[in-house]
Amino acid sequence: MNLKEIQNLIKFVAKSGATEVKLEMNDVKITIKTVDEQSKADTTYIQQIPALAPSQGASAPVVPVPEAAVPSAEVSSETAEDANYITVKSPIIGTFYRKSSPDQPAFVEVGDTIKEGDVLCIIEAMKLFNEIESEVSGKIVKFLVDDATPVEFDQPLFLVDPS
Repeated sequence: MNLKEIQNLIKFVAKSGATEVKLEMNDVKITIKTVDEQSKADTTYIQQIPALAPSQGASAPVVPVPEAAVPSAEVSSETAEDANYITVKSPIIGTFYRKSSPDQPAFVEVGDTIKEGDVLCIIEAMKLFNEIESEVSGKIVKFLVDDATPVEFDQPLFLVDPS
């Protein structure tokens, strides 16, 4: 068997999908093994552990609530103030940027007056930079996201005072 015939045999075995072929002829023994890409890839198993329901005879354990988890009057008054504002939310998942490049000024600052169609920020998604335009007119009151941080769909970005 010459080199060309062996190469053709290897190509044929690879195309056939066989994982192993052994060929014995007079004084020549050839074994061709192919590796399936799926078997070579790492497999991740995710196991969900079911939550145990408390038994009928036993009472549920009492877990103390840390003080930080208890809402305070300050937090509720702050959310009451925020209710007067319009929340600009992220239309896509990506990375939030306040400016077009590090050496450029931010699109908007707190206190800036904006109108419908003004660019507020950029959200990078899959190497595409998407300009996020305002759908409302008003004054920027607060940034809810830090520069160069990931954002989710429908995540609040800015508070705008429409008055």
